[in-house]
Amino acid sequence: MAGKRKTYGAEFKAKVALGAIRGELTVAELVAKHGVHQTLINTWKRQALEGMSA
Repeated sequence: MAGKRKTYGAEFKAKVALGAIRGELTVAELVAKHGVHQTLINTWKRQALEGMSA
């Protein structure tokens, strides 16, 4: 039986991505702090950087 997929708001994504971009914490530390998979953090970080350039 499949569970419901968790969704994250834009504000939360931006907060986590900004933390990854700043480099104050490592991705592993962000994973532990926010309980989000590292692939999501890296995806949000890439999307944020692409959005900044556009």
